[in-house]
Amino acid sequence: MSEQTSILLYIKNMLSDLIYINGIIATELIKVTENTATIRRGEGFLDKTSCLAEHHELNKSIIEILKKYQRKPSDLEGLEKHVLKHL
Repeated sequence: MSEQTSILLYIKNMLSDLIYINGIIATELIKVTENTATIRRGEGFLDKTSCLAEHHELNKSIIEILKKYQRKPSDLEGLEKHVLKHL
């Protein structure tokens, strides 16, 4: 393998890892927002809004984006289960 190919593969893998980390941050920030709203406005607040359903759709979109850039599908199994069970 040439040095250029090796560098490109390294950069590709690094970008894949950064996309994964950003996906974790994005999904967890959605959950922090939900928790903050609940603390501020009470337990029933989110049930009266469309926020939970919208956040679930956003989380699904984030997972789909992550699937495009991961080396193998199994890289996302744990994150997908963790994020999409938060309803």
